[in-house]
Amino acid sequence: MAFPASMRRSPRSRRARAVLIAALLAVSLTGCTGEPGGTGAGSAGKIALLLPDAKTARYETFDRPMFENRIAELGPYQVLYANADQDAAKQQQQAESALAAGAEVLVLDPVDSHAAITIVNEANAQDVPVIAYDRLIAGGDLAYYVSFDNEKVGTLQATELVDALDAAGDDSAGILMVNGSPTDNNAKLFAEGAHAIIDDTDLRILADYETPDWSPDKAQSWVAGQISQYGDAIAGVYAANDGIASGAISAFHSANVEPIPVVTGQDAELSAIQRILIGDQRMTVYKAIKPQAELAAEVAVALIEGDEVTAPMEIEGTPATLLDPVAVTVDNIMETVIAGGFWTVDDICTPAYEKACVAAGLR
Repeated sequence: MAFPASMRRSPRSRRARAVLIAALLAVSLTGCTGEPGGTGAGSAGKIALLLPDAKTARYETFDRPMFENRIAELGPYQVLYANADQDAAKQQQQAESALAAGAEVLVLDPVDSHAAITIVNEANAQDVPVIAYDRLIAGGDLAYYVSFDNEKVGTLQATELVDALDAAGDDSAGILMVNGSPTDNNAKLFAEGAHAIIDDTDLRILADYETPDWSPDKAQSWVAGQISQYGDAIAGVYAANDGIASGAISAFHSANVEPIPVVTGQDAELSAIQRILIGDQRMTVYKAIKPQAELAAEVAVALIEGDEVTAPMEIEGTPATLLDPVAVTVDNIMETVIAGGFWTVDDICTPAYEKACVAAGLR
């Protein structure tokens, strides 16, 4: 079995892992229920993949299938999958079900970075290692952390926002800060990266908001209220991800604001790429999810097999790998999301966007 260069076989013999003897749980491919679903051979080593929500399109579209596909390539392991639908209590129940089903590793993307400490502690008490996936958990003994450079995500977003406003002669304009969920540690890092750029300019932050559950609807409602208050003074919106960006842009459309202020985003969702083509959204951030999901799968298998896992850095005492995010604008769609196989030209250039695709050189 091949592992990445960051892993090497330990000279120590494989350490025994405690496995709960519990009643067999019925497992099925149920990404929307409260119980982990399973794929793979029933007698294989079990790896739980616990993702936080379905509102963020990437998790079901990319993270889950890419993780499961890599696990299938590595050997006869079973994936116990569950999606928490942005409910920390539900994720707690899903983790407990996975442990009861005999999961030997948890790959956990927490709904709430602080509440998830309980999951880590319960897993550790059963000698089950936990990989923090995408979002760092705020405590507990973690075996590994794989994510992106999240402060850099914020700096990329803010840099595009500032550059666009500078180019328009609005270098002292008013902006809104529509941040991510207050329970997500990554949202804090995005905001810190953004402030490192914005706070060094003459831009005026008119208002800021932490968007509960990363909800586009809540972002739209909040931005609508700010439009009523500030009107034409809003020249730009720092939107922490593409879902929030969609909510903000919908608010401007509903208020008949033209042109749409400069709006940022993140995750390179298909709808965001299309909004960029027609000028409704300035940018998004492309994160190559396949390397992230595959590395998490490889580390999970290495832990089951008793291999020693090393990493290029440590974050809060945890071995960690941070991958590099890339800004996407109308000028580099072909070189980023298309070249990386994230989306194809045909995915993006549906009939409604054909003319914009031609103008952008995608056709």
